[in-house]
Amino acid sequence: MTITPSHEPLQILLVEDNLADARIIEISLQALPLRTQLTVVEDGEAALAFLRKHVPYTDMPRPDVILLDLHLPRKNGCEVLDEIYNDPQLRMIPVVVCIGSTLEAERLDRYALPVDCVFTKGYDPERLLRVLTRCPNVTGKAA
Repeated sequence: MTITPSHEPLQILLVEDNLADARIIEISLQALPLRTQLTVVEDGEAALAFLRKHVPYTDMPRPDVILLDLHLPRKNGCEVLDEIYNDPQLRMIPVVVCIGSTLEAERLDRYALPVDCVFTKGYDPERLLRVLTRCPNVTGKAA
């Protein structure tokens, strides 16, 4: 996929309860040649409230892409993914699943996610850029 210039930043919703992992992704995003706007929520229920624009997220922008951790409190990543896929309004938003190791990828087989929509956590801006620009339906936005 080609990154097309835009004045609008790529809106990214990161669903991550580990503050260190969230910070690593934030730093990785800053190293990219993309303008991004990152919003972080810390559990699955907050993610769904954000996506459905429930209070306190009524004025938040719709994300262009969701970075979703699997291990979350309140609703785990697979439960969130199920709800996204079963909601016609939400299923159009690309989801990149963030995993701690490649062994966790087996849990995702039932979702038939493209390999480019799975990101192994860690500081790897080049891999993150590939994921963000190759994940189906992500509209790339450059600075």
